Amino acid sequence: MSIDDFKALVSGIEAQAGYQRPAAFALGLASYASADPAKPGTPGTRVLDTWYPAPNKDENFGSAAILASLVGHLSGARTYVLEPAQLDLALAHFAPFRGDGKVHANIEALAALREHQRGADAAALVPRRVVVTFIGDLAQKPLDAHDVYLRLHLLSTRKVKPHGQNLDGVFGLLSNVVWSSHGPFDPEQFEGMRLRLRARGLTVSVHSVDKFPRMTDYVVPTGVRIADADRVRLGAHLAEGTTIMHEGFVNFNAGTLGKAMVEGRVSAGVVVGDGSDIGGGASIMGTLSGGGKQVIAIGKGSLLGANAGLGISLGDGCTVESGLYITAGAKVKKVPGGEVVKAVTLSGVDDLLFRRNSQTGAIEVINKKAEGGLNAALHSN
Repeated sequence: MSIDDFKALVSGIEAQAGYQRPAAFALGLASYASADPAKPGTPGTRVLDTWYPAPNKDENFGSAAILASLVGHLSGARTYVLEPAQLDLALAHFAPFRGDGKVHANIEALAALREHQRGADAAALVPRRVVVTFIGDLAQKPLDAHDVYLRLHLLSTRKVKPHGQNLDGVFGLLSNVVWSSHGPFDPEQFEGMRLRLRARGLTVSVHSVDKFPRMTDYVVPTGVRIADADRVRLGAHLAEGTTIMHEGFVNFNAGTLGKAMVEGRVSAGVVVGDGSDIGGGASIMGTLSGGGKQVIAIGKGSLLGANAGLGISLGDGCTVESGLYITAGAKVKKVPGGEVVKAVTLSGVDDLLFRRNSQTGAIEVINKKAEGGLNAALHSN
């Protein structure tokens, strides 16, 4: 097959009645709970995780068309299991591009996943299958666990920014999973699996029991520092130059939009602007806190002091004094002037300094340029 033949094939696929280019797609490796615990390796229907080594968003439509043709996909959201013969056919279609000296992430993923199939361990305790996932519209709710995992990968690979897609209902679609040094396991089957692993002379370390895994087991973004990988969930968006210190935490659908220092908690839905610091022990209310829908953002060059808390957005160049927790309904006194307003009315305003009067205990706000500067050496990554 030549490149012209490939282009003609793609054109023919895309010309089919009802075919629509996907908003996102990817090849992946899915892990499943065993259908029969007495017979490990037999896949059930419960998805434990899906790893997508090369997520695509609004790109590589030729690859999408070829993969769609293998499984008869036309439009919408769906995940398909790929058999060895289908992968071989896909590799044959992509033959004109292999060895051309260019980087083709989808072809590399395809070849690696085909090698996995060839070398798959028949005695593996967790059944795994090569899959391809298509999402027709990221504004629509996720369809299943595969769909959720692809959206989380899009966030952590910086293909989508926080709030750039629909993540409604993700908790109901994901299973609780034992995340271990030997991969994911079904909690109901784990002790039996641990017994089998120990019988093989293998020690098992459990990292957590949760619906979300740590990001670095799936995606390691370029240009970031993460002191404790357990504290960054898959689905976190970390911009180039971000530093997450040991006590920092970043949830899914949250993160940074530029160089930032995080030593506190960045809850789900929260975004932190370029050049801002989240001090040690600081806490930012997320969209999951009390079921709230308000999106909290911290602007550029702002500082949330150590052990401070935030329930409103900060504009650019703002400072919140260490130990001060500002909720949306907190009464704040403007200095000078003395007017008392609710904190939410100051949400997103630039160049504010929030402090607590040490004599009266009142929360005060000063409209001025933030004094001092943030630690440039730390932000240099």
